[in-house]
Amino acid sequence: MLKAIELLRQGRDEELWQMCCGFINLTLEQFMTIQKRLLLEQIELVSRCELGKKLMRGAKPQTVDEFREQVPLTTYTDYCPELLEKREDILPAKPIMWAHSSGRSGEYSCKWVPITPAFRHELSIIMYGIGMLSSCKGWGDTSTIPVRPKIVYTVAPRPYISGALATMLQEQTPSDYLPPLDEAENLPFEERIKLGFKQALSQGIDYFFGLSLVLVAVGNKFSQSSDKVDIRPFLSQPKALFRLTKGLVRSKLAGRPMLPKDLWPVKGIVSSGLDSAVYKDKIKELWGRCPLDAYVNTECSFVATQTWDYDSMTFIPNLNFLEFIPEKEHFKWQLDHSYQPQTVLLNEVKAGENYEIVTTNFHGGALVRYRVGDMVRITSLRNEKLGIDIPQMVFERRADDLLDFSVVRLTEKVIWQAIENTGIAYEDWTAFKETGEPVLRLFIELRDEYRASEADIARAVHEQIMKSDNDNHMSPVRDDFADMINFRVETTLLPRGAFANYTSQRQAEGADLAHLKPPHINPSDKVLSLLLAKPKAVPEVKVAAEAEPVAVH
Repeated sequence: MLKAIELLRQGRDEELWQMCCGFINLTLEQFMTIQKRLLLEQIELVSRCELGKKLMRGAKPQTVDEFREQVPLTTYTDYCPELLEKREDILPAKPIMWAHSSGRSGEYSCKWVPITPAFRHELSIIMYGIGMLSSCKGWGDTSTIPVRPKIVYTVAPRPYISGALATMLQEQTPSDYLPPLDEAENLPFEERIKLGFKQALSQGIDYFFGLSLVLVAVGNKFSQSSDKVDIRPFLSQPKALFRLTKGLVRSKLAGRPMLPKDLWPVKGIVSSGLDSAVYKDKIKELWGRCPLDAYVNTECSFVATQTWDYDSMTFIPNLNFLEFIPEKEHFKWQLDHSYQPQTVLLNEVKAGENYEIVTTNFHGGALVRYRVGDMVRITSLRNEKLGIDIPQMVFERRADDLLDFSVVRLTEKVIWQAIENTGIAYEDWTAFKETGEPVLRLFIELRDEYRASEADIARAVHEQIMKSDNDNHMSPVRDDFADMINFRVETTLLPRGAFANYTSQRQAEGADLAHLKPPHINPSDKVLSLLLAKPKAVPEVKVAAEAEPVAVH
């Protein structure tokens, strides 16, 4: 098969689009045919390997229906310790590389996922196609696609999946990364960013890919430092000086600080992350182009992507078998973890409904009926505007107790342990992720006469959270990103007696025993309202103005 760049050079635009983006022209029936054919091939591979026998628990499914009936749903713990030890002898196919994620703090320091040569090849084609979708005006448009794209390296390095994806793209096209991959991967994150944009002043930028949060952080830092630009170092670099001068003029005429869009007419931006929709307008303001949102993770790579209308995402058929746990089934499982939720397929989902997504890797991948931990919403059964006959989705929320800050991922257990490790005397707490911000909002009620300021508590909890992965050899990368996105903890002190008052009110409402305490993770607005209300039965404890706070350690 010809590479994408060869079709581009030969002007075979229709073939290029069919190869890289043809999935958006499939009927739903064709989509499901691809899904079922590739799953049967995968079942054959999985059933013969040691890991597959463990996951299938003796089952030997011969059909798609039997596979869904007989094989249990899995989470990453089902693959431990095999994948953590990177055991290749027990896999369905020998991997060409291993991708890494930051895992779940406090449970396992990281997650390793194998990627086979066949999966990598298919993924490289999809990646090139997503780049096309991010820069085109419509089907068949190749007018802005460069033969050798220049891409600023703003992602976590290999073996993180984002860094691995950077190398995969080169299977389809030669690419110039700024800085070059070998150099970039050995630099701290901020140094890498600074060097990349310094080189881009002379060489230009075609595409920009990264977590939405990072794209905004980079753009903000850029604009904040633009009024301190010293042009003297660029006097010996005519291209950089010319670009910088033009950018300064544009920003002065606009009456604002210089933004990245003043320097670079970027052809395409691909973003990902849980807050992509929140940051969409901000990224466009900073970079001058609407970002194309893609649903991607370490375990499954690309699952869905927006197209050139920048609306809901279209599912990709040839990387993973897709199943969906209806929200009602998910709630049943939440009440009883021994319950095995029922799933539906893509041709059975309903518009407006939420589903927990379940995937099985194709092409010899290791993950079988894997619960990613994400809830998606089906916005419509087809894209009427573009005539795409495949259900459309948006990311809705995490489906578990994980608060995901991209590289800092927190569970109830980790937050609880961090609070305990500070030595703070407290009654109880609840926490959630601030929408659109890398902020952990912690609501905590202190015990008795314990005194500490909100800032002191936030600082102490933050310190303990960042210590929680000290055994993780990738923690310097994690800390790098956490600093870049300005991950922080913000604390609200609840009134004394807040949790006792909540329990009393829930009892008065007739709530059963299991619902008398508020959840530690993601409390509803109603829960927060009850906790923040001043308790009537418990007198407020007044702290003398001159009293010194107790040291928080």
